[in-house]
Amino acid sequence: MYQFFVQPSQIQGDRVIITGKDVNHIKNVLRMKPGEEIAVKNGCDDKEYRCGIEVLGEDEIICELRFIKEEGLELPSKIYLFQGLPKADKMELILQKAVELGVYEVIPVASKRAVVKLDEKKARSKLQRWQQIAEAAAKQSKRGIIPKVREVMSFQEAADYSRCAEVRLIPYELAEENGQGMKKTREIINGLKPGEDVAVFIGPEGGFAPEEIEVACGKGLIPVTLGKRILRTETAGMAVLAILMYHLEQ
Repeated sequence: MYQFFVQPSQIQGDRVIITGKDVNHIKNVLRMKPGEEIAVKNGCDDKEYRCGIEVLGEDEIICELRFIKEEGLELPSKIYLFQGLPKADKMELILQKAVELGVYEVIPVASKRAVVKLDEKKARSKLQRWQQIAEAAAKQSKRGIIPKVREVMSFQEAADYSRCAEVRLIPYELAEENGQGMKKTREIINGLKPGEDVAVFIGPEGGFAPEEIEVACGKGLIPVTLGKRILRTETAGMAVLAILMYHLEQ
């Protein structure tokens, strides 16, 4: 069944009004007809609104609300992924997979060793593209919300913003040398409780600079190891998110 996102104001009693680019997609790409059923989410809660198409208008599609399904598809904790800006189009893959794995927000981070440098104009263009990818991935994976992609932050800004989470982790290749082995990582993950939000920092291709780790520790982030192998930036975040999804999924 096809799923679409609408604003809460577009759910009006027993009618749901679909507007924007989805009108063309439903009419001319999917070629759907009156009577066919679709799923609608409002992007704010975990409910699924099952609707039957009634009228295929020029600028809007009017649907009959048949019933509301309490899905419970979202993780019981919000996961914030702070991703160091990667090279080329890796960010698009990271976003797609992170949304599939249940991330709540993605925050691009302009860390010291990031090769990519975005000026204000490029950052705006990238952000628009990244948000579109997040929305498409949310539709495909039947998410109840569209994860937000925040504006690019400096490492300092990201560390401050991460205070929204109770548990804040920063995988670091030297963490084991500092006495933070896999045993410590397991203890932290196993100690997570539903409802405790989690922030995860992932470095760019060159990893985090020692001074960034120092700043992170000073702000309460916990350096952890992900094992004895060095993971690529596009792999590390997915590994952590998969572990968190497995632990938190109910």
